[in-house]
Amino acid sequence: MQASAPLPHVAAQAPAVTGFLLAIGSAASFALSGIFASALMQAGWSAGAATTARIAFSAIVLLGPTIALMRGRWDLVRRAWPQLLAFGVLAVAGCQLAFFLAVQYIPPSLALLIEFTGPVMLMLWMWARSRVAPSWVTLAGAGIAVLGVVSISGVLAGVSLHPLGIAFALVAAAGNAAYYATGAASDHGIPTLPFVGLGLLVGAVPLIVAGAIGMLPFEVTSAPATIAGVSLSPWIVVAGMVLISTVLSYLLGVAASRRLGATVSSFTGYSEPLFGIVWTIVLLAVVPTPLQWLGAALIVTGVITVKAGELRHSRALKRATLVPE
Repeated sequence: MQASAPLPHVAAQAPAVTGFLLAIGSAASFALSGIFASALMQAGWSAGAATTARIAFSAIVLLGPTIALMRGRWDLVRRAWPQLLAFGVLAVAGCQLAFFLAVQYIPPSLALLIEFTGPVMLMLWMWARSRVAPSWVTLAGAGIAVLGVVSISGVLAGVSLHPLGIAFALVAAAGNAAYYATGAASDHGIPTLPFVGLGLLVGAVPLIVAGAIGMLPFEVTSAPATIAGVSLSPWIVVAGMVLISTVLSYLLGVAASRRLGATVSSFTGYSEPLFGIVWTIVLLAVVPTPLQWLGAALIVTGVITVKAGELRHSRALKRATLVPE
């Protein structure tokens, strides 16, 4: 007896489920970067040094596998150079550098809030490019998710706004949007791992240059770093930041974007502040405020609403194509 073929709708749902799991894993590992970086800076590292070490060492880790997987396929790089340049310069270096510059003028919580408007920028950009308006459900989900990030960031308590800080944070938001837009593209034919490896390599260059010319303060110490009350070598912390919060998170994030598409995967990224709260509780024993718990609930609700809107829009398009003229 032959085994029955899987139902079409089950087969169609599998990539989406896998994509969401990958996106959640990416957000969880990305959220650890703040813990690692904070420990390094408390040990005497400058933010510029921590950021450059994160991107440069991650590029080195992926260099060997990238070369091996791209053997005989370097012509793909020539065709994909615009996507690689955008990913490396905007999504990696630009986003990291702009965020660092923003927090010199405004609180990190506000800078993070503005950076996480990147998915909203992406949705509006795709709306303007395609001239197809998102469904009201998708727009509602976006609004709910943004409100959740506002609650988690603590901005509702009130802060003073510096124009330069806002400007740099908006650049970081554009880099955040570029991350999802370029990560979702796969028509160039470059697999996920070498695409991330090449993008990190491109992104490391401007960070190294910025540090060399003094645009980024570059200070490194050998003093121990402390995480969860445990004193560690700073290089162990760097290794965790590189392997977990960069290499793993970027690989999972790009793989998720290729399964979910730029819009849905970008809004799933709103779970990163939620995981930031989880890691803060587990590793720093800092309990969130009731307002932050509310924000966490709003983020989850917003992501689910966005997904529901996307599915509803997709089904409507499929029904429209089945209607005879």
